[in-house]
Amino acid sequence: MKRDDMPHNGVPLTPGMPRDADGPVFNAPWEAQAFAMTLALHEGGLFTWTEWAEALAMQISAAQAAGDPDTGETYYRHWLAALEHLVAHKGASSGDELERYRHAWDHAADRTPHGQPIELRGEDFPS
Repeated sequence: MKRDDMPHNGVPLTPGMPRDADGPVFNAPWEAQAFAMTLALHEGGLFTWTEWAEALAMQISAAQAAGDPDTGETYYRHWLAALEHLVAHKGASSGDELERYRHAWDHAADRTPHGQPIELRGEDFPS
C-alpha cells in the first residue's frame, strides 16, 4: 500500500471512501462497524488488502453498471457487500449463514425502539 493511501493515524483509505482530514467519515454506526470488521478480518489474515481492494472495486463497478449514481451515499453498502462476498468466498461463513443473520438483524431492528441499541436474541432467528 502506498504511503499516500494511509493517513497519519494508519487507517487504510480506498478510492471514493468518504473522509475528512482525520480519515474515514461514517454516516451511521453500522458503517463504522463494517469498516472495523473489515480491518479486523484483514489483520487476522482472512484476506490481503489487495484482495479487499479488488472485491470493493468489483462491487462498486457492478453497482455503477446497474445505475448507482456514485454520489458517495451508497459507498458503505458496497463496502458491506464486498465484505460479505470475501467472507463467504474465503469460507469464514456461508452465503446462507450471512442471509440468516441479515434477516435476524432486520427482525431485531424492527422490534427495537428508535435510539436504542439493537441486540440480537434467539427469537430474531427463524426456526
